[in-house]
Amino acid sequence: MRVALFVTCVNDTLFPDTGRAVVRLLRRLGVEADFPRAQTCCGQMHFNTGYRDEAVRLARRGVAALRGYDAVVVPSGSCAAMIREQYPKLAGPSGPFADAVARLVPRTYELTEFLIDVLGVTDVGAYFPHRVTYHSTCHSLRGVHLGDRPLTLLRQVKGLELVPLPGAEECCGFGGTFALKNADVSAAMCADKARAVLDTGAEVLCAADNSCLMHIGGMLRRQKSGVRVMHLAEILCSTETAGAR
Repeated sequence: MRVALFVTCVNDTLFPDTGRAVVRLLRRLGVEADFPRAQTCCGQMHFNTGYRDEAVRLARRGVAALRGYDAVVVPSGSCAAMIREQYPKLAGPSGPFADAVARLVPRTYELTEFLIDVLGVTDVGAYFPHRVTYHSTCHSLRGVHLGDRPLTLLRQVKGLELVPLPGAEECCGFGGTFALKNADVSAAMCADKARAVLDTGAEVLCAADNSCLMHIGGMLRRQKSGVRVMHLAEILCSTETAGAR
């Protein structure tokens, strides 16, 4: 199986440890993932903000970079949803670009989908002795419909105590440019989410999207809460040796 890692621009520029974690995790499971260097942004920010032409150019670049792979793994429900939901709309009903998108969409998997649905794995051999709560980001929940896949994987992590997050399905208020255009509303939504996180008594908040973790984590840091935020991949790649350090 030829597998490509579409790391996303947010992870590449701000959270490179997430991409490294995905590579280590997949190698542990016997999968070597390529990193197509031509990849850039998926175009979601441009598409959502009304810059359709720019989004089309980025989509074309992404499709070309990911051509020829049996599977494309994306450590982001948000960007996986962009490829699967919006690329067909950008490509239109026919033409070479539409054909390329049609081939890419069914081969694009969010990380937890790839682990469970393709590799058939729920116990990835992780060890993480901490109290953890999980935030279901909007795109992972409603875009790629991850369901309980992330929770299934977390429940198999040795040493991990998983605690439910009140209102886990509620938006954190980030929404990309929504947080900039509607700052007061966004901050109020994030405050509600941060309060729910603190109510769990968790040491770590995890999610499948670093964009939402960046938003919630910023508020938790400003509140000096002591709660860490970690992408799900970083927890799943943790081992007993790493956990003991």
